[in-house]
Amino acid sequence: MKLSTEIQDLQEELQKIRRDLHQIPELSLEEYKTSQYIQKYLQSLNIKFEGDVLGTGLIVYFKGTNPTKTYCFRADMDALGMQEETELDFKSTHSCKMHACGHDGHMTIVLGLAKLLNNNKSKLKDNVVLLFQPAEEGPGGALPILEKGFLTKYGVEEVYGLHLFPGLEEGKIGIRPGAMMSQNGEFDIHIEGKSAHGAMPHIGTDSIQIASEMVVGMQSIISRSINPIDPAVLTIGRLEAGEKRNIIAKSGVLEGTIRTFSQEVYDRIKERMMDFKKGIEVSYRCQINMVFRDMYPAVYNDEYLTKIFIESQEKNRIEIVDPIMLAEDFAFYQKQIPGVFFFLGTRNEEKGFIHPLHNGRFDFDEKILAYGLQAFVNLLAYRSALEI
Repeated sequence: MKLSTEIQDLQEELQKIRRDLHQIPELSLEEYKTSQYIQKYLQSLNIKFEGDVLGTGLIVYFKGTNPTKTYCFRADMDALGMQEETELDFKSTHSCKMHACGHDGHMTIVLGLAKLLNNNKSKLKDNVVLLFQPAEEGPGGALPILEKGFLTKYGVEEVYGLHLFPGLEEGKIGIRPGAMMSQNGEFDIHIEGKSAHGAMPHIGTDSIQIASEMVVGMQSIISRSINPIDPAVLTIGRLEAGEKRNIIAKSGVLEGTIRTFSQEVYDRIKERMMDFKKGIEVSYRCQINMVFRDMYPAVYNDEYLTKIFIESQEKNRIEIVDPIMLAEDFAFYQKQIPGVFFFLGTRNEEKGFIHPLHNGRFDFDEKILAYGLQAFVNLLAYRSALEI
């Protein structure tokens, strides 16, 4: 990617910021050190900001010289509750917490944008909002930010975000118009059977057998109740039941996730799961409690803005990607404000940057931070919002 001279000059600073943030990962709504770091950086540049956005988040507002539009660029702040397995000199200093989803990179890119806009205030025609958002990983900071009116307050008309992505070659921009990332939800299933000696199963109600039938049988919901041309996933990722090898299990717990790109399909899956649950209860004379937690809607890129974004970038960097079943709370912004979300590739097999997101060995070449910054600047320049 072609980098402007000003962005090239920022590369060492971007690397330092990322490494500083990488060492202080914090969980959702607990990003206190992270917030303090961002505040100190902005204060060092005499950039004013609004703090206490859901407790730890921040908003920076740049007023244009002759504004006709207000753009928002979002960076998520939280880390994951997992142990880092790298041997980096700047590895996490917080036990069982790690920036394994690239949010340290996202914050760095938007901080770089803050410095660049601050250095070029006289060249900024339109308004720009920089949003540092807590709690993307859960419970989701985007929706409460919207509900509290933070973006309405600044008159945001378009919203943009990115995600580092090891599924793409380093430096590539992965994007598509329309549905790009899935709607998701979680479910818990609690089975109450009846305990008995393993030698006398007929007087018990075996929760392990019931759980097994639910694991296998619920897969037929996708294959037999959903139109084959509608993408959908129903995954049970955790099953716990039983006490000892010779005791019929009294209770069992299953936990899983639903992923679709359609509200109609999502609702249909939940309906059929409840039907299946009722049938199992009758067949086994047991009690089953099923709880759903609807999480994030689908990431849906505005078609016109996606077209404009693609036109603003180097053509050999753009890759139209297939929809992916990962989820992102950026989708809540897009439900109210036209927006674009894209992937920034980090995969480099020669350097060993091959590990997936949410992996204890996830890492990337920090030169891509400048690529992300350049992508945002290219968009603003193409829209004549920034004369640079």
